[in-house]
Amino acid sequence: SGFNPIVNYLAKIHYRWNEKADVVIRMPCGGGVGAGPFHSQTNEAWFTKTPGLKVVYPAFPYDAKGLLNTAINDPNPVLFFEHKGLYRSIRGDVPTDYYTLPFGKASLLREGNSISVVTYGAGVHWAMETLEKHPEIDVDLVDLRTLQPLDTETIFASVKKTGKLIVLQEDTLFGGIASDISAMVMENCFEYLDAPVKRVGSLETPVPFAKSLEADYLPNKRFEEELIELYQY
Repeated sequence: SGFNPIVNYLAKIHYRWNEKADVVIRMPCGGGVGAGPFHSQTNEAWFTKTPGLKVVYPAFPYDAKGLLNTAINDPNPVLFFEHKGLYRSIRGDVPTDYYTLPFGKASLLREGNSISVVTYGAGVHWAMETLEKHPEIDVDLVDLRTLQPLDTETIFASVKKTGKLIVLQEDTLFGGIASDISAMVMENCFEYLDAPVKRVGSLETPVPFAKSLEADYLPNKRFEEELIELYQY
């Protein structure tokens, strides 16, 4: 198993022996491709709570190249999550020149005043598809891009403006990134909230093989329902 060397060696080499651990681990992941319970997992939350690891999860080709270059330059171990469904479905212009993008800096893809939508990876594209169907809901759409370090400054600023927050993740809901973001917003932005924070994630079960079951497992449909409910709150 590669889990033990990552969390018990790579994450702690600098702290224990004052040595560099400049390793980038590419992590193909994600559902929606009919790959079943092993190869469709998106288990970034296993690693975001391990001090010493950095976790990157891009949604667009441009971001992927810039963040991968930053990861290679970083003296710390970086887990670079790559959604397999996006390999096949998302295209974008990528400069041939060398460039980097900073860790810990989210991307504000849309600006609005009604709701803050915070997500990453495939969730960004699910959110964009849903918002196209509901032009009446004007949102701040925040693509986190990196999960560790996390851009709390952008999240808090957005929530203080809109007063409502919904966090979308592909991972199962319990113990995920959405839970920590929800807790941090409650601790730091409570006076600005006009509604309870909503979290949307996949069902608490291994990823099904069958397409129909996988469609129910993933959070796309539930996100649309929860977004409308929050908008009407």
